[in-house]
Amino acid sequence: MSVIHVDLTRSDDRRDVVHRAVQMLAEGKLVVLPTETVYGVAASSLCPQAVERLLEVKGRASNEPPTLAIGNADAALDYVPHMSQLGRRLARRCWPGPLTLVFDNPGSDSLATQFSSTVQQALMSAGSIGLRVPDHEIVREILRLSAGPLVLSSANRGGEPAPLEATAALEGLGDDVDMVLDDGDCHYGQEATVVQLGAEGVRSVREGVIGAQAFQKYCSFMVLMVCTGNTCRSPMAECLMRQRLAAELDCQPESLESRGVMVFSAGIAALADSPASLEAVDVLASRGIDLSSHASQPVTERLVRFADLILAMTRGHRDALIAQWPELVDRVCLLAQDGTEISDPIGGPLELYRRCADQIDGHLEIQVRSLDLEQLLPGDLSGD
Repeated sequence: MSVIHVDLTRSDDRRDVVHRAVQMLAEGKLVVLPTETVYGVAASSLCPQAVERLLEVKGRASNEPPTLAIGNADAALDYVPHMSQLGRRLARRCWPGPLTLVFDNPGSDSLATQFSSTVQQALMSAGSIGLRVPDHEIVREILRLSAGPLVLSSANRGGEPAPLEATAALEGLGDDVDMVLDDGDCHYGQEATVVQLGAEGVRSVREGVIGAQAFQKYCSFMVLMVCTGNTCRSPMAECLMRQRLAAELDCQPESLESRGVMVFSAGIAALADSPASLEAVDVLASRGIDLSSHASQPVTERLVRFADLILAMTRGHRDALIAQWPELVDRVCLLAQDGTEISDPIGGPLELYRRCADQIDGHLEIQVRSLDLEQLLPGDLSGD
C-alpha cells in the first residue's frame, strides 16, 4: 500500500484529517506527524506490533528509547505519580512545548506498567521514561481523540538528521510508514531539549530549542505577590520578599536569580507600567530599598502558570485568582498565614504605609521560615 500523503496547508477540513490519522494509529499504522520542533513518526502505545515496527524502522539503539507523547501536563502524573517539585514545575511551565522530560524510575504504580511488555521495553528499557506534550494543534487534537498516548520518535532512521519538513521524512522512511501529515516547515527547525530528572537533580541529555540559560530560569522557584493595582502593597511585598530570601540564602537580592529564585508582583486590576505610589517608594527607601523604577503589571496566565507560590494580600484577591484559574487552588494563599488581610493603604498618610510595610514584612518572615528552600530550589544544571 502506498503512503498516504496529506498536505495540511491545503486541506479544507483538518478535522477529517485528524480522524483519519487517529483511525490509522488505532489500526497499528505508523503516521508521520508535524511538531513544533521536527517531524516525528508515531505509533499507538496500545498497539505493541506498531511500536515494534517503529523501532525496526528507526533502527534505534536500546539506550535511546522513543518518547511517550501525552496530551497535557496533568496527564504526566499518571505516568510519573511521584513526580518531584522540579518535574511538576517544568511540566507546568514548558508544556506544550519543545522539552522532553526523562524521569528516572517512574514507579510500580505508573500507568506505563499497564502497557504491553513490548511497549514497556521500548519506552523504559533503561528504567526511565521520557514524556513530552508537543505544541502543535494537529498532534494535540490527535492525542485528544486517541484511546491512549503515542509512542513518538523523530521521523528519521538512526544516524540520519531529524527532518524539518515532511518531504525529507518521506524520502528517509519511504514505504515503511503509512501516512504523512505535511504542515510545511517546522516552527523551530531544531530538536526538542531533553533533560533527565532523578534523585540527584536534573541533567542535560540533549541541547535543543531551550538553551541552558533559559532552561535555568524555567527551573527557578518563583514567588508572585498579588494585590489590586500593583502600586503599593504587592510591590513592597516583592522587594521585602527578595530581601528576606537573600538573607536566607546568604546572598544579595540582585543575586537571587542566579541562585534559582525569582520574585515578581502583579495586580488583579492593574494597569500596565504605572509607577509605585510615592509613599511606598519613600517607605522602602527608608529601608534601603529602591522602588522608584517599579512598573505595574496585571496578573496574566503566564505569570500564574510560572508561579510556584502566589501570596495574595486579601481573601478577595485569592478568590478572584482561583475563580479565573481554578488550578491555582494549591498554589495561592494569603500572605498572612494567620488569615489576617493586608489592607490597602492607598490615599492614607505615610505612617499608614509604614505600618503596612511592617505588617507585610512580619508575615513574610513567617512565610520564608516555612519554605523548604533546599527542596524548592533547582540546584545546578548538569551537562554530564
